Formats: sequence, structure tokens, C-alpha cells
Amino acid sequence: MIIGIASGKGGTGKTTIATSLALALSQSGKDVSFKDCDVEAPNAHLFLHPIFDKKKTVNILIPQIDVEMCTACGRCVEVCEFNAIIQLGKKIIVFPVLCHGCGSCGLICPEKAITEIPRTTGILEAGETSEGIHFSRGLLNVGEAMAVPVISQLKEWQSQPPSEIVIYDSPPGASCPVVESVRDADFVILVTEPTPFGLHDLKLAVELTEQLKIPTGVMINRDGIGDAEVEEFCHQENLPVLLKIPFDRQIGEGISQRITLVEIYPEYLDELQTVFEYIQILVTASKVQL
Repeated sequence: MIIGIASGKGGTGKTTIATSLALALSQSGKDVSFKDCDVEAPNAHLFLHPIFDKKKTVNILIPQIDVEMCTACGRCVEVCEFNAIIQLGKKIIVFPVLCHGCGSCGLICPEKAITEIPRTTGILEAGETSEGIHFSRGLLNVGEAMAVPVISQLKEWQSQPPSEIVIYDSPPGASCPVVESVRDADFVILVTEPTPFGLHDLKLAVELTEQLKIPTGVMINRDGIGDAEVEEFCHQENLPVLLKIPFDRQIGEGISQRITLVEIYPEYLDELQTVFEYIQILVTASKVQL
């Protein structure tokens, strides 16, 4: 089973939930893989402490123009959806940082003047935690604009043999990197907080999972700091509230010291295992409906 952990906004406690869920399931005897897909700012390793012993470079293929063969017909410019290729007079110019590596320009070039060369955009790292969790993360190079290629390669990397449970810790928001992170998940947990900002961005995240047709549940973090509008919204949308974590000073202090939720309050081990069992029921029910 693949579980995506997402949130409409940053700072809701998404990684807090993801890491503690991985620990709870691992301690219950399940084979767990954890992939930190927040490649612009991965931080799950601070809580799970893997020993990284594997590394891989992430490349995308970008066009290289052979000026001797190029007739400046402009077909490559026309086909590029991302404005990564422009024409100035009889000169074709490529902007590598804008290229998505789709390969359309090379396929359409009538003179075969375009070849593809690799450009490094990030790295992948993997290792085991002391609890036996198979941990991997992506790290986007500074200044790179596209996180999706790093995320997609991270999800494919170290996938064989597949673990019983795979947890994707996605980036915040509802943009392309989030879509890439959760699109093949069996279930998505949306972590939110009971504030106006939390509700606003939760609605965006719910729209995303609805478009992707992925069963979804909500966890409310810092319960008690706001009002009941988030719960009311979940009730209206028939979204199960899987767990509520109180606004608690001891939790805040522990997280700031890189201590996981289940280490601060061990009773959450049982609660998160119970949540997983409920998720299994919801996933089974959604497949029956389909």
C-alpha cells in the first residue's frame, strides 16, 4: 500500500505525521519504505536518522543544436510548450533551465540537427534507519526550478523488491510537485490545522485529491488553537478525520529538538496503527465502489 502525506500549506506538521506513522508501522512488524519527496527542503532524515550509503545523480536530457546542420526552420520553437527554445533571426537558442526534457524538439527536427545531452538537476540518497525503514530522499540542486523530475526518479528508485507499505512525504501546497508525489498513492492523508489559512489550503488540497480520484482522510494538528470550521468542512465533504493532535507545548519542544511524535507520546504508536487499519478499510471500500 502506498500512502501519501500532503498538506495544502507548509508548517502544518506533515513530516511529523509521516515519520511517526512510518515508525509506528515499522514497530508493528511491517516492512516500510519512506520517500521524502519534498526535494526542495527534505527534512525527514532529521527525525528518522538513516545511514545514507547509496547515491544517484538525477539528469534530464536537454537539446543541443548542431549549428552546421540547423536551417533555422523554427519547428523546434513551435513545438516547445515551455519556451525553452527561441529563434533570433537565423539562430536557435536553448534555455536549459526551462527545458522539461520532453524530447519533442528532437523528434520534429527535419534536419536531425538536435541531439540530447544530460543535465544534472539533483541527487537521490538512500539508506536504512535503525528501525529497518528503507529511507530515500531527493535533493534538488540550488537554483533549479523543476522538482518533478527529481521526485519521479525518486519514486522509481530502490522500488524493487517493493515494501509492504510505502510512505510518500510530499511537498506542501497543491502544485505540480505535489501531484507527482501522490498521483499513484492508494490513500492520501491531508494534514491541516484549525485556522483560516489551514482551512483555505485544505480545500485546495481536497480539490487535488478529488481530481486524482484518490481516497483521502484528514489529520488535524495543533487542535485547539482555532475554531471548528475545519471539522465542519470535513463533515460536509464526507472526509474522515483520522486523528486530532492537540496544541501541546511538549510536542512543540520535542519536534524542535528533532524528537518524533511517538517518542514524545508513545501512546500515538497504537493510535497511528489503528489509523492505518482504518485506512485499509477505506481503501478496500473505495475499490469496491469503483
